[in-house]
Amino acid sequence: MTATFHSSRPVLLLSLALALHMLMATAPARAEKADKEKPVNLEADRVSADDARKVYTFEGNVRLVQGTMSLLADRVVVTQDESGFQKGVAYGLNGKLAKFRQKREGKDEWIDGEAERIDHDAKTDTTELFIRAWVKSGQDEVRGPYIRYDALTEQYLVASAPGAKPTASGTAPGAAPAGRVRAILQPKGKGADTAAPTGTTKGDGLPLKSAPTVNTDR
Repeated sequence: MTATFHSSRPVLLLSLALALHMLMATAPARAEKADKEKPVNLEADRVSADDARKVYTFEGNVRLVQGTMSLLADRVVVTQDESGFQKGVAYGLNGKLAKFRQKREGKDEWIDGEAERIDHDAKTDTTELFIRAWVKSGQDEVRGPYIRYDALTEQYLVASAPGAKPTASGTAPGAAPAGRVRAILQPKGKGADTAAPTGTTKGDGLPLKSAPTVNTDR
């Protein structure tokens, strides 16, 4: 099943597309602005809608494309609350990963991400990636069991699970290492300012908050 939605039509399914579009648009490296004006092309094997509960489910080789942005998943569920805010959840089933990609604004670079589950809450402007989570912006990348991006503070949190907190002093003597955040942050080239504090990058890189309890296996 294939459907095309134009941004001029006030259709709830368009709200779905825009909500999922925020998975990419909220990245600190700005996404392609022109994508918002492009039609949304959505493909899935099955579609079910519950208008009373405002729940819309797309299943089977789900592919959403809008301009340079693409989202691939096995299942996508979108809900809308009484205030009109949407939540979108993309799943990769049977060991597969949900994936998204979008071109950065004004650069020949891409924003890529993947996880077994990707959630976006339009009300709080936060995006969460669960299990085997990975995000890459240009040459910078972060990975871990859980990645949360807050568009209001423009910071990533990489942790072992939602709500996990960094330990104050690391691993106790004699204990096995608890794991570390894995990040690759490329230098910004000649003429860059002095180095940023550990865990952050200057300019349009990925601001990071580290959680030492992360398992880095992906």
